[in-house]
Amino acid sequence: MPMSRSDAEQRAAAALVVRHLPERPRAAVLTLHGGRPDGFEAARPWHLAALRMRPVLRAAALALSLDEVVLGQVRYRHRGWNGGDPAQDAFRALSELGRLAGEVPVVLVGHSMGGRAALRAAAHPGVRGVLALAPWLPEGEPTAHLRHARLVVLQGDRDRVTSAGASVDFVRRARTSGARAGAVLIGDGDHAMVRRSGLWHRSTAGVVAELLRPGDGPAGLAAESFTAAGALVL
Repeated sequence: MPMSRSDAEQRAAAALVVRHLPERPRAAVLTLHGGRPDGFEAARPWHLAALRMRPVLRAAALALSLDEVVLGQVRYRHRGWNGGDPAQDAFRALSELGRLAGEVPVVLVGHSMGGRAALRAAAHPGVRGVLALAPWLPEGEPTAHLRHARLVVLQGDRDRVTSAGASVDFVRRARTSGARAGAVLIGDGDHAMVRRSGLWHRSTAGVVAELLRPGDGPAGLAAESFTAAGALVL
């Protein structure tokens, strides 16, 4: 049956883009791509920032049981942060996911601006964990809402776009707020996750699977980063 115009319009306006939907979902992984500090032009799936997250989602999928896990992306209305637009889009996507799959635990994986949006959206009760890749975290980025959160920041030590130092400081403040938080630096890693891409993808896959673990929670790299005095270096 052809899609009606109203159905097509609703799908186009949706904040959640589903890439994989099992019959009986038990968890979900959503990616959030990067963007710009400001800009009200429409975000498009062919923009480089969005394309960059496709291999990241594929890498995460390799470590998961696809019979149980929803895979999706957050669709932004605009390319810019604009005071928090992508974070609001993330909350809308989480609400849409709840209507589609029920109350399942979610791990958010965000890059750059998307990392900032994912960390803001950790306030949503359905979010079990956040993996922030080379996140954009300006001074004073709030952490009070992360009291019960589990989060890992993964950043290249040669990032010239966002600050590894700011990420480590954010993790420290998040711990003070009560979060289980860790920072991991990829030696010779860059902002675009091109240098040592295999390590970026393997680390992403492992951390996402660890953050989704029920019960006592993460093991492996995530757990190690939570207890480290400073940032781990790979």
